[in-house]
Amino acid sequence: MTAPRLLLLTAALAATLTACNRDREPGEAPAPAAASTAAVTPADAAAPMNFEDKTPYADVKLTLPEAIKPQTDLHARLYAEEVRKLRQFTEGAQSDRTEAGAEPDRPKYENTVTVTAAAETTKLFSLKRTAYDYSGGAHGNTLTSGVLWDKALKRQIGLADLLRRGADLTALDQALCTALNSAKRARVPDGPSITFASKPFACPRAASTAFVLTPGTVAGKAAGLTFLIGPYQAGPYVEGGYEIAVPAAVFRSLLVPAYAGEFGGQLVKAGDVTPAPAPAPAPAPAPAV
Repeated sequence: MTAPRLLLLTAALAATLTACNRDREPGEAPAPAAASTAAVTPADAAAPMNFEDKTPYADVKLTLPEAIKPQTDLHARLYAEEVRKLRQFTEGAQSDRTEAGAEPDRPKYENTVTVTAAAETTKLFSLKRTAYDYSGGAHGNTLTSGVLWDKALKRQIGLADLLRRGADLTALDQALCTALNSAKRARVPDGPSITFASKPFACPRAASTAFVLTPGTVAGKAAGLTFLIGPYQAGPYVEGGYEIAVPAAVFRSLLVPAYAGEFGGQLVKAGDVTPAPAPAPAPAPAPAV
């Protein structure tokens, strides 16, 4: 390459660099590449914390806890799932009130879902879901359930994942049944005890009962499990539901190694930890004709 040609190429390159930096103030850093701001997954986009919809046929509402925000995948998934179910509920209410020819003066249906944080450990995040459902009839019904999330695996797990395969749950089942009967006697002193074979109400089995992790005396550890037993499961509706806390000592030997370290300390209270009942929301009055 001749010297004149080399000088021309050098001058052209300098002109190009000058043009690229013409709009930049002295000392200003180059603008970041566009790609650096585009790597945002749907799970990273913050899902709303609340959802509410009111129609002539139903009122529905969802409330999520602030504690769920760091678990972005769970947050997005749970919000989407709950909103989908609430919209289906509203569609069903409209069908009842129109296509099914329901009485025009029937109160609006209602479905209110409140999710609260139960406990969190190094690996696990536990939520309690409380749903009030009024779909006609004399009264509504409140049911509770649990969500257990493995933060590292980013997936929902259950009791079977916490315990060894084929573990004998006899001691856990019996501890739950004994504590439940004590709670029943405190609530209805002259009521009958229940067993695993009694009818029409029987003791629930731990493996098929909703639960949440229960904190205790050691921060960042679960001291036990609280089993969520709804109305009609262990007694008549007027008796209400029960929340029974069972200490980890009962099932510690059954835990798989991966989760054994998530449990420690003592329960602040074992047995009946059912919250004081809140007044059930009254169905909205029928619109004036």
